[in-house]
Amino acid sequence: MDKNLALLLIFTLCILGPSWVFAQCGKSSIAALGRNPSSAPKIFTAMVFVMVFAEAAAIIAMLVVFQLFD
Repeated sequence: MDKNLALLLIFTLCILGPSWVFAQCGKSSIAALGRNPSSAPKIFTAMVFVMVFAEAAAIIAMLVVFQLFD
Protein backbone atom coordinates (compact mmCIF):
# COMPACT_ATOMS: atom_id res chain seq x y z
CA MET A 1 0.00 0.00 0.00
CA ASP A 2 1.25 3.46 -0.84
CA LYS A 3 2.39 5.51 2.16
CA ASN A 4 0.21 8.49 1.24
CA LEU A 5 -2.87 6.29 0.88
CA ALA A 6 -2.25 4.73 4.29
CA LEU A 7 -1.83 8.16 5.88
CA LEU A 8 -4.99 9.37 4.16
CA LEU A 9 -6.95 6.45 5.62
CA ILE A 10 -5.54 7.17 9.08
CA PHE A 11 -6.42 10.85 8.69
CA THR A 12 -9.97 9.91 7.68
CA LEU A 13 -10.38 7.75 10.78
CA CYS A 14 -8.95 10.55 12.92
CA ILE A 15 -11.73 12.81 11.69
CA LEU A 16 -14.61 10.32 11.68
CA GLY A 17 -14.01 9.19 15.28
CA PRO A 18 -14.40 12.58 16.97
CA SER A 19 -17.23 13.48 14.58
CA TRP A 20 -19.12 10.41 15.78
CA VAL A 21 -18.44 11.42 19.40
CA PHE A 22 -19.83 14.90 18.71
CA ALA A 23 -22.99 13.47 17.13
CA GLN A 24 -23.62 11.00 19.95
CA CYS A 25 -22.91 13.60 22.63
CA GLY A 26 -25.39 16.02 21.08
CA LYS A 27 -28.02 13.32 20.68
CA SER A 28 -27.62 12.11 24.25
CA SER A 29 -27.63 15.57 25.78
CA ILE A 30 -30.80 16.56 23.94
CA ALA A 31 -32.48 13.34 25.06
CA ALA A 32 -31.39 13.94 28.67
CA LEU A 33 -32.65 17.53 28.59
CA GLY A 34 -35.96 16.30 27.23
CA ARG A 35 -36.35 13.94 30.19
CA ASN A 36 -35.13 16.32 32.89
CA PRO A 37 -34.88 20.00 31.89
CA SER A 38 -33.93 21.13 35.39
CA SER A 39 -30.54 19.39 35.15
CA ALA A 40 -29.41 21.55 32.24
CA PRO A 41 -26.28 23.02 33.91
CA LYS A 42 -24.88 19.59 34.81
CA ILE A 43 -25.65 18.14 31.40
CA PHE A 44 -24.15 21.14 29.63
CA THR A 45 -20.94 20.91 31.67
CA ALA A 46 -20.52 17.21 30.93
CA MET A 47 -21.29 17.79 27.25
CA VAL A 48 -18.64 20.51 26.98
CA PHE A 49 -16.00 18.31 28.63
CA VAL A 50 -16.70 15.41 26.26
CA MET A 51 -16.56 17.67 23.22
CA VAL A 52 -13.32 19.34 24.36
CA PHE A 53 -11.61 15.97 24.84
CA ALA A 54 -12.86 14.69 21.47
CA GLU A 55 -11.64 17.85 19.74
CA ALA A 56 -8.25 17.62 21.47
CA ALA A 57 -7.88 14.00 20.36
CA ALA A 58 -8.74 14.98 16.78
CA ILE A 59 -6.22 17.83 16.76
CA ILE A 60 -3.45 15.65 18.19
CA ALA A 61 -4.19 12.90 15.65
CA MET A 62 -4.14 15.41 12.78
CA LEU A 63 -0.80 16.81 13.96
CA VAL A 64 0.68 13.32 14.13
CA VAL A 65 -0.53 12.51 10.61
CA PHE A 66 0.82 15.82 9.29
CA GLN A 67 4.21 14.95 10.81
CA LEU A 68 4.12 11.51 9.15
CA PHE A 69 3.46 13.03 5.72
CA ASP A 70 7.08 14.16 5.70
